[in-house]
Amino acid sequence: MAAGVSRKISAASARAHTRRPKTSTSVPLPSGLLKTALAILFGGFLAWAFLAIRPPPPNICGSPDGPPITAPRIKLRDGRHLAYKEHGVPKDEAKHKIIFVHGFDSCRHSAVVANTLSPEITESLGVYIVSFDRPGYGESDPDPNRTVKSLALDIEELADRLQLGTRFYVIGFSMGGQVIWSCLKYIPQRLAGAALLAPVINYWWPGLPANLTKEVYSQQKLQDQWTLRVSHYLPWLTYWWNTQRWFPASSVIAHSPDNLSRQDRELISRMADRLNYVAQIRQQGEYESLHRDIIIGMGKWEFNPTDLENPFPNNEGSVHLWQGDDDLLVPVKLQRYIAQRLPWIQYHEIPGAGHLFPFANGMSDAIVESLVGGNGASR
Repeated sequence: MAAGVSRKISAASARAHTRRPKTSTSVPLPSGLLKTALAILFGGFLAWAFLAIRPPPPNICGSPDGPPITAPRIKLRDGRHLAYKEHGVPKDEAKHKIIFVHGFDSCRHSAVVANTLSPEITESLGVYIVSFDRPGYGESDPDPNRTVKSLALDIEELADRLQLGTRFYVIGFSMGGQVIWSCLKYIPQRLAGAALLAPVINYWWPGLPANLTKEVYSQQKLQDQWTLRVSHYLPWLTYWWNTQRWFPASSVIAHSPDNLSRQDRELISRMADRLNYVAQIRQQGEYESLHRDIIIGMGKWEFNPTDLENPFPNNEGSVHLWQGDDDLLVPVKLQRYIAQRLPWIQYHEIPGAGHLFPFANGMSDAIVESLVGGNGASR
């Protein structure tokens, strides 16, 4: 019989062989339950994102819970209403009839030319001015189908409903000045003359040189550069961008004093009456007023303003572009380029003037006199 083999086993080895394996205390989730949880989380995120980027419905004037209607209004052919305000001599006695287009974050009451025009010029030239709330502002109904062209057609229809004649003048300030380009494109046959006061420029107009737009665009605040990029490339994110709190949005919407030139700071007190109507400006919602303004103004245009032809080839009217050389909101370099490309425009550059130059003493008189002087009366 063979002898057995003896082995020595250490105490540590013995304990290792006799120790019980550790057991896990975690309970694995069934794969179906995990997928369901992830789906719920993802669905919740999508719901949050949808609500975050979706603008609230407008608070329409005259609706059961909306602001009251206090201004005279016309009804447009598509059922919308435009609120307006009349200034100057009575319409039936006027020699010159002007439609004034207000700027960004403003309304019919912000008609600087009408409000500061001297009584002497008003009476001697027989000037009648009508200002109106652009769609979504003040007491004018929002226009969810608004385009670059549609506002020019609104202006034409306003003139027809108020019986201003076959031809009338248009003056626009800032974002309202940008609208005048649309009038020159789509309703030139209705114009007796036009004046653009520091008109806002779309940096994506194809007729502008890339090196020049890049230069002046980079001089803006970073937050404003992003605001314009979002409105141009991702317009459906505009409401979210201007209401989120993670990053600074538009300094223009916030009325940052950094956007005011030295002259602007001196003139800002002349806008004190704004306190009387400021609550009306955005009362139907910021999306249909401010945000849609940016989307349309900085979006893709159906035409290039630098390709426009002279609407008055026989000098039966005139077009004027007014710009301050110290404007911190609208770059003077691009305005100069546009004036050079369109030599039929009478360009007026004001040294030392900022964006609010129309409020300066005598400016409205000079603007109106240059526009209607030498021209026949509105017909």
